[in-house]
Amino acid sequence: MSSGWSWWVIGLVVFNLGVTFCLFVWAPRARVPTLPDGTTGHVWADGTLREGMHRLPRWWIVASLAMYIMAFGYLVLYPGFGNHPGTLDWTSGKELAAATAANAAKLDPVLHRTAAMDVEALAGDAQARRLGERLFVDNCAGCHGRAGLGNPRLGVPNLTDGDWLHGGAAQDITTSIRDGRSGVMPPWNSLGEQTVKGLVQYVLSLSGQTYEADSAAAGEPIFKAICTACHGPEGKGIAQLGGPNLTDAIWLYGGTQEAVETSIRDGRQGHMPALGARLSDGDIHLLAGYVHHLSARGNSTAR
Repeated sequence: MSSGWSWWVIGLVVFNLGVTFCLFVWAPRARVPTLPDGTTGHVWADGTLREGMHRLPRWWIVASLAMYIMAFGYLVLYPGFGNHPGTLDWTSGKELAAATAANAAKLDPVLHRTAAMDVEALAGDAQARRLGERLFVDNCAGCHGRAGLGNPRLGVPNLTDGDWLHGGAAQDITTSIRDGRSGVMPPWNSLGEQTVKGLVQYVLSLSGQTYEADSAAAGEPIFKAICTACHGPEGKGIAQLGGPNLTDAIWLYGGTQEAVETSIRDGRQGHMPALGARLSDGDIHLLAGYVHHLSARGNSTAR
């Protein structure tokens, strides 16, 4: 802090403490005009309520004086009076550094141990899961939810059902977290309304839902000509491309006829941001272990 700003702060402190002291000395001696009945004359509710006048209680005066003295003691012990560092030589930076060092002393042995474990082992380690959960809440829960159940309205995957767009192996999960993922389902409205409806019925038939047989039969050759490039010839998806499996009951954007039709007609775009720039390799490793743990819980929730 420059000398100019230091004197500015000192002036503000002296002014405020001076005004406070003057009020403290004046208040117990102040005389407010009162009526013969001891009230000030202020009334409410047509005279039912009247404002009384009493002296300040002694405990209030003693407590105020004690706090005033404490304010001077604070300015002597801690920084706050311009550039005066305080007799305790305390700073928030030093406190943060000490707390960070103490935390690192506790955390480093744990991180050293977990760094040598594979993702599957981390999923089964209670201490690693607690660390991974905190990382998940801080970085992933905003989209996937605190419990990892996802959000079909936004196309955010459920991480607890064991179904994976880009593969559920340890390396796949780590890559998704570190590098992010982008998924694009192109719009097919150019094919015409009837063709889109046929594709919808055929996709519904793949997952065992109720469908219109004639319309599905008309949509099958279109599917095999266009959609198998990403979803595979049997509609089971292609993990290398992030193409969803269309034969199960798990849907990224919902499995109703309306949702499927919207996906085909208008297309979909999803983006998983890369966390490699903001998290260390150790953090990503722990986070992958926690996500693996979520998928192993067997909580089958359609998305």
